[in-house]
Amino acid sequence: MASGKATPRQKMINLMYLIFIAMLALNMSKEVLAAFGLMNEKMETSNTKTTESNLAFLSGLETKASENTEKFGPLYKDAKKIKELSKEYYDYLEGLKTGMMEGVEDPKDYQVMDKSDFLDGKFFAGDDLSEGGKEFLQRINDYRTQVIAILPKSMANVKSSVKSRFQTGDENGKVTNRNGEKVDWINYHYERFPLVASLTKLTALQADIKSTEEDALKSMLAGQLSAEVSMTNYTTLLEQEKSAFYSGEKFKGSVVLGRKDATTRPNEVNLTLDGRKLSEGKDYEIKDGQVKLTVSAGAPGDHTIKGNLVFIQDGERTEVPVNNTFATISKPNAALIAADKMNVVYRGVSNPMSISIPGIPNNKVSASAPGLKKRQGSKYIMNPGKGRNVTIVASGTLPDGQRVSSKSEFRIKDIPRPSGSIRGESGSAKMPRKNLEISTVGALLEDFDFDLNLKVGGFKFKVPGQPTVNVNGSRLDSRAKSALKRAKRGDAVQIFDINAYITNNKSYKLKKVSPVVVEITN
Repeated sequence: MASGKATPRQKMINLMYLIFIAMLALNMSKEVLAAFGLMNEKMETSNTKTTESNLAFLSGLETKASENTEKFGPLYKDAKKIKELSKEYYDYLEGLKTGMMEGVEDPKDYQVMDKSDFLDGKFFAGDDLSEGGKEFLQRINDYRTQVIAILPKSMANVKSSVKSRFQTGDENGKVTNRNGEKVDWINYHYERFPLVASLTKLTALQADIKSTEEDALKSMLAGQLSAEVSMTNYTTLLEQEKSAFYSGEKFKGSVVLGRKDATTRPNEVNLTLDGRKLSEGKDYEIKDGQVKLTVSAGAPGDHTIKGNLVFIQDGERTEVPVNNTFATISKPNAALIAADKMNVVYRGVSNPMSISIPGIPNNKVSASAPGLKKRQGSKYIMNPGKGRNVTIVASGTLPDGQRVSSKSEFRIKDIPRPSGSIRGESGSAKMPRKNLEISTVGALLEDFDFDLNLKVGGFKFKVPGQPTVNVNGSRLDSRAKSALKRAKRGDAVQIFDINAYITNNKSYKLKKVSPVVVEITN
């Protein structure tokens, strides 16, 4: 008998065996033959219903395997193998039953089915087994062995039931009869028994086949469900109201359970990042039941991932919505070092500035001051106007919506006094008369942090003993050259009142340019 808690079907089969033993004691009364026939009818009806139930279950497993091959595919494959083995063995037994009933005119007249000729001739040849008997034993042993091999180790109870249902005696194929003698299992169960009793026993074997299918299918699904709800398939996730918190704030978040399952793969992934559709392989990959994003964090600012994950369950389309945001901030790549007394901007110059608030994306930061303009990201340009000081106010919005602001004051300074130059030399120089005639007068901002393009629009030229000449442009004109011809060797020629300007900001008035003295060397 099958081990474990008996099902109603198994109880019915056990009862049949009890009746069979009683039949031996009662020496085959007509009533006992009729009882066997009725029992056979009930088992055949039960087998038909179980067949329909198993087919429906297998069809449902096939649907799940088509929806999630990784999770249910192996189960469905094993279930089909057991189904094929069961059908082959079941049909073989049905063929024996059909052969047994060929000479019976009324298949319901069980009281006349008291002969044992068919199976005696089919299974036995004198004291030995016939080819039919050997095949019968081989098929029951093969079915038992093959089904047990397919079932996983976790289904030990089902394996035990299969072994018990289709056992053919001890390792030598022997059983002990009521006299305590060892006899062959097939002789003990099928030799010289009435046709109706053997018919019922074959139907009982078919019932065992159907029970084996049912037990296997149910255990497969139960094992899968048990694995799915196992706590080893869960991990912890941290849900929080925002991605960053500030010192002194109260942290608000929850630790929740999230299931990780490599076989839980979405049938569709429809995601966008800031409106851009993401593609598998390039922007994400599905691994261990997770959609792992491989996108760039992008420019500083808030980014939104939207869309849905689609799962097909029992033929129904289920969409799991996705709506998450993350913030990207500029990566610090240097220490912030400032000289507190050197907060200076220069009038007449486009002063480049960087303005940011740690922890807040640049697109959430704004700054204002007279003459301040934003270029890109955290980069600004300051063109200060009148006055001695300017105050820059920077403000931003925290992830929780709170506004923060700070201000910084800068001194405004004018561009320092330029130095006059001749041939690129400032202050004083020595050169021949001819060289001076062709040299260019310029203006230099020595040791100034900004590279300004200065040009000279005019100057005064003085040769000792000669009248001062006003020159337009940056080179000596004819009058200045005429005066230079009267200069003697060793004379100090002066170039002063140099009129210089910034080429891209002519409206700014530079401080007076220092003069240049040139000693004539010939």
